[in-house]
Amino acid sequence: MKLLQLNNLSKWYGEVIGLNDVTASVSAGVTGLVGPNGAGKSTLMGLAVGQLRPSKGSIRVFGENPWNNPRVLGRVGFCPEGDPFWPNLTGHRFVSTLAAMSGLGGSNRGEAVLRAIDRVDMREHMNRPIRTYSKGMRQRIKIAQALVHEPDLLVLDEPFTGTDPVGRHELSQLLRSLAGYGVSILVSSHVLHEVEALTKQIILIDHGRFIAEGSVQDVRRRMHNRPHTIRVRVDHPRALAIRLAGVNEVGGLRILDDQTIVVETRTPEAIYDRLPDLILNNHDIVYEVAATDETLEALFGYLVDRSA
Repeated sequence: MKLLQLNNLSKWYGEVIGLNDVTASVSAGVTGLVGPNGAGKSTLMGLAVGQLRPSKGSIRVFGENPWNNPRVLGRVGFCPEGDPFWPNLTGHRFVSTLAAMSGLGGSNRGEAVLRAIDRVDMREHMNRPIRTYSKGMRQRIKIAQALVHEPDLLVLDEPFTGTDPVGRHELSQLLRSLAGYGVSILVSSHVLHEVEALTKQIILIDHGRFIAEGSVQDVRRRMHNRPHTIRVRVDHPRALAIRLAGVNEVGGLRILDDQTIVVETRTPEAIYDRLPDLILNNHDIVYEVAATDETLEALFGYLVDRSA
């Protein structure tokens, strides 16, 4: 069974379209949701956690409709982008209150709250008012409330926003740990290198539609309208550029500096096959050969360009 199944799913707010006739599925594991502001990421998450109803079509989570469905919602934890805190509450009281609201009872609730707080490494700070927390600490306590009922699916809307490098590193470690325990995670983020470090499964969303799914490399290879770029750093770049100019698969060449060439091609595998002979035959010293656009950052940039 797929984690999420979307069938002709649409959601609109008056004349504004949040999602537009999406049919797709999301498998268990960690999935990164990437797109520009207003692309529909938060709308999809709101539908997945039962906060929104579809305007058209259907969404199924664990095979069931999540709207007003305690069986589904009991298996889903949600960490929203904003800070929905009562600032005078302590971290412990915040998690405990939301656990009670979700139906966890008595003694079980107390144990579950401490267990969730421990999982996000906040025991030391749990009796402090939330207003005294750093951004990273607030993010961790939000994740604790999402984990308190031990969900099978954790939905995280922009969890890295506003956190410093230390906070992002700690959150990344936490999410990898949760994934290691078998928790499926759907995470949206503009901190693209963190998403790429978490998962190879990416969904690109733009104007309410899924425009690509899969690993970063697979998605990039399907973008036939944009040539691939390969950066080559050697000690004699001009000599290598002359040799590369005679290769049919090379679509363009740029010499950036006294060591670096950028090669444009629509068939990168062919270039990688030819490069060793071209370099070794001239006894060049190689410093680097790297695809410059097979990154989530590059894909996101292409997506934003196309949306402009």
